[in-house]
Order: sequence, then structure tokens, then C-alpha cells
Amino acid sequence: MSLQGKTLFITGASRGIGLAIALRAARDGANVAIVAKTAEPDPRLPGTVYTAAKEIEAAGGKALPLVTDIRFEDQVAAAVAKTVETFGGIDVLVNNASAIHLTGTTATPMKRYDLMHGINTRGTFVCSALCVPHLKQAANPHVLNLSPPLNMEARWFAPHVAYTMAKFGMSMCVLGMAEEFRKDGIAFNALWPRSTIATAAVKNLLGGDQIVRGSRKPEIMGDAAHVILTRPSRECTGNFFVDDEVLASVGKTDLSEYAVDPTATLVPDFFV
Repeated sequence: MSLQGKTLFITGASRGIGLAIALRAARDGANVAIVAKTAEPDPRLPGTVYTAAKEIEAAGGKALPLVTDIRFEDQVAAAVAKTVETFGGIDVLVNNASAIHLTGTTATPMKRYDLMHGINTRGTFVCSALCVPHLKQAANPHVLNLSPPLNMEARWFAPHVAYTMAKFGMSMCVLGMAEEFRKDGIAFNALWPRSTIATAAVKNLLGGDQIVRGSRKPEIMGDAAHVILTRPSRECTGNFFVDDEVLASVGKTDLSEYAVDPTATLVPDFFV
């Protein structure tokens, strides 16, 4: 199965996991709408919608950079409309954009709470709602949320209640929308990494180079997402996938190519 000629609408696709998913699709010859806020380079966060577009086109895809803050419905609506105008429709929505702030209740400013819920949960909801009418017209429509299994253990909430609620809100969208749109044949699934992934956010927020050494490269998520997005949508919905399990399902169990440092101990991600 291939994503050749398919149109993907990917939030947060200017770097990290979102870009890895975009590049894997681009190698098939897919069209990618890069929906992200970064228009100007940031020394802490490499990559913009424009540099991502160049990488996608170099990989064999067609790119549409769309500077968009998904907290605002009108901006999402404009991005969806431009994608449909440019490529003729939307086949895949990847809700990847996310904000993280790992603090306890009294140490979490409401500005940070609102940012996480506005991007993670609300952003996922509004992107899904506005893409569904177009997905209904697609031959094999998929929505993939980069969010964790709904593991309702107190240990995942206690250290950072606000962040966990915001990420689980994305997963609840999978749980509900998979059933809501089952009759329309639109697949809604979640994908989460077994280990931490070597992204700018991990380096900046979770402990720097030591965590990165024990992480896997974003390409593992790109490859796992590709497996899911090429499955028949009516037969693959409502799942909470973990990257290594997805790859094992297609016979790939040697994951050494994804290791940042093969000698380092793998750092497990949250929620798994």
C-alpha cells in the first residue's frame, strides 16, 4: 500500500514527529499540507513551514506550507480550504501539534494550562471537525492523533495533571470519533512511542542530551504512521497503537536503526 497521490493535512509538521510522518508520505509521492505556527527560525526550535516544505519536495512529495495557529477556528478553516483548493481534497488528517508543560497543579500557570488544552485537545477537535466533511469524500480516510493509550492510573496524572488531561483529551477524541464516524468509513486511531523521541521538545524540556541519547529518532514514528495510514480505514479504527508494536505487526523487530545512541539505555515515554 502507498500514499501516492494522497493528501495529508498534518499539524505541527515543521519539525520532529510531524515532519517525519510528512517525509515518509512524501517518499510515496504524497501531497502534504504543513500546518504549523513557525514562519521564522527559532534558535531553540529548528525548522519552519518553509524549510519543511523544501524537505518534503526533495523527498518526492508536493508541499503546501500553511502558517496556522490551530487554537483559532478561522485559521484552521482557512488552512483546510486552501488545502482542498490546492490538492482537491483531504485523505488523511494527522493531529500532531502539541504543547507540553510538566508541572504540578500549583506550579502550572493558567496561561500554560490554556495553551496545552487549546492546542492539544481543542486543536485536535477543531481540526477533526473541519476535516471530516472532506474525509467523507476520500477513498481511504484516516485520522491519526499523536496521543497515548488511555491508561487511567494516578501515577500518570499526579506529577502533571494539566498536561495529562490535555493529551488524554486527544485520545478521547479517538475513542469517541472512531465510533461516531464508523459508518462513514473514517478511521480514527492514536499512535504513541514506546520510548522518548529525539525532538527539540524532548531536549529542551525533559532533560537535555542525556535523555536524547536514550531516545529513538522521529523516523520510527514516521514509519509506524505509514503502516497505519495505508491500512483499510473500515478495518482499522479505534486503536491505541504503540510504535514498536505497529512495526512488529509487519515483521520489523530490529529497531536498531532508530536508536540515537545504540549503547544508551532506552528511556521509556510517559503513559506506557
